[in-house]
Amino acid sequence: MLWGSSFSLTRIAVAQLTPPMVVMGRNAVAALLLGTLLLLWRRGLPRGRRVWAYMAVIAVIGNAMPFLLISWGQQRIDSGLAGILMAAMPLVTLVLAHFFIDGERLARHKVAGFVVGFVGIVVLIGPSALAELGGQGETLVAQLAVLGASICYAVNTIVARRKPTSDVYATSAVVLGMAMLLTLPMALAPVWQATLPMPEPSAAALWAMVLLGVMSTAAGSVVYFKLIAAAGPTFLSLINYLIPLWAVMIGTLFMAERLAWHHLLALALILLGVAVSQRRVTVPGA
Repeated sequence: MLWGSSFSLTRIAVAQLTPPMVVMGRNAVAALLLGTLLLLWRRGLPRGRRVWAYMAVIAVIGNAMPFLLISWGQQRIDSGLAGILMAAMPLVTLVLAHFFIDGERLARHKVAGFVVGFVGIVVLIGPSALAELGGQGETLVAQLAVLGASICYAVNTIVARRKPTSDVYATSAVVLGMAMLLTLPMALAPVWQATLPMPEPSAAALWAMVLLGVMSTAAGSVVYFKLIAAAGPTFLSLINYLIPLWAVMIGTLFMAERLAWHHLLALALILLGVAVSQRRVTVPGA
């Protein structure tokens, strides 16, 4: 739910704010919220150059860069195609985890489950969205930007798993604070200011950015680091198959959108893919 609502909120925000403003704003809200909690709970910041180096990398490839790429890409391509491109993330994570994470071996049942889940995404969004792949000019660049963001997320799961152990709230606060500082110069740059569709954003755009900061960024970051430590990058990557499902459910519940038969078929395929990928294989004699 935290991440599934982010695409709708991002669309509302980037309609009146530049992508760097949205990314900087959501990170600023999240860092301020988590920083306040650290002060109230009297928790210190992580120590050690190694953990800080990992957090700096995560701030770049797991936050600032993909957030900017997605926000920019969503202004130029259909959200359905963006969802399919983002669904490449679990497949990339599956391959990377095989080489870089102990106990995350590439197995046939995992590959089968991830492929079934991906087919479920295509069924959910509609095969017609695939017809928009390719093109030229800004459209092609926007597609590559969203695909690049999905690869960033995949690489980030590996980096986050290999990061030295540290408090998830303190880690999240530092990472989001770093990402905010990285995007602040871009948010204030005159070249971006000139592209604002209106001089003063509406309350809806500002609230969308605040909700992005509280839910998808602050709470989402804490949940992310907890899941990475507890279940590993391969399992966590399956969230990208569930995000579009939540988008459909949100539309059905709050936007008077109708639930179609292919939505139910997609739900069955995605859940089947998750189940197959996570089944335990018993090794004879083990």
